[in-house]
Amino acid sequence: MAIRYSQTKGERLATIALYVTMVVILFITMYPFLYVVSMSISDPVAVISRKVWLWPVGFSTEAYELVFQNDGVWRAYYNTFWYTIVGTLVNVTLTVMAAWPLSRRTFIGRKPIMGMIVITMFFSGGLIPTFILINQLGLYNTRWVMIFPSAVSAFLIIIARTFFQSIPDAYIEAAKLDGANDIGILWKIVLPLSRPILAVLALFYAVGHWNAFFTPLVYLPSPDLQPMSLFLTRVLIQDDQTIAGSGGVVDTYARSMLAIQLPYALIVVVTVPIVLVYPFLQKHFAKGVMLGGLKD
Repeated sequence: MAIRYSQTKGERLATIALYVTMVVILFITMYPFLYVVSMSISDPVAVISRKVWLWPVGFSTEAYELVFQNDGVWRAYYNTFWYTIVGTLVNVTLTVMAAWPLSRRTFIGRKPIMGMIVITMFFSGGLIPTFILINQLGLYNTRWVMIFPSAVSAFLIIIARTFFQSIPDAYIEAAKLDGANDIGILWKIVLPLSRPILAVLALFYAVGHWNAFFTPLVYLPSPDLQPMSLFLTRVLIQDDQTIAGSGGVVDTYARSMLAIQLPYALIVVVTVPIVLVYPFLQKHFAKGVMLGGLKD
């Protein structure tokens, strides 16, 4: 028979206060996103008259139609997806290749190497030497400037190394007795056991590439190579309204109304894909971070 635990009056009040606090935090967190979505699909007249506070007023998809009719949006979208997918694959591969040998106690020189990796977290060459180096390497104004200079993160190498140390040595020794080499052990034993930390690495790197702003701002002057972050900057900060004049919008009044609503639609277009990725990695995320950060 199940034993029911009766809460005291103080515990019930504490529980109620906790729920109220969580609801308030949830509302504060969700309100900006709900507001942006509502502004993007509301009637343009309601947007201009500032009648939208939380829920949409009226309904209109003209801003989204205008966004997806613009060639510059699709080009920037393609660049962002390319940088995110290719960059994440390179990042995760190199991070695993660095973290796995550094997690083995039999690896000679792992402590000095880890020391050099940690130093890079606190010291860097600075913007001007980095710019000169990238220019001399021929990476300036090429796609690879978004991939190679940030190919690995020292912090994530440490997280992955700590996770790999939690894998029992018995698995590795058994695989060696069966004749497996180091590559086979990594591919057939370690990686299947490391899905949580791989999800953490993929999520961190993918979000970083998706939101990248400073690197393309400095090293990608060509609009054909710039990601959505710079395209969104031109619309939001530089007030570039050329997109509002595309898609056959000729009437000046209609164009001015859509120009006000357009940034909200662009924000939703940029944000939604990376938000949709998180639920598929969330179940591994917390476990990977905990296991990667507890063991010394």
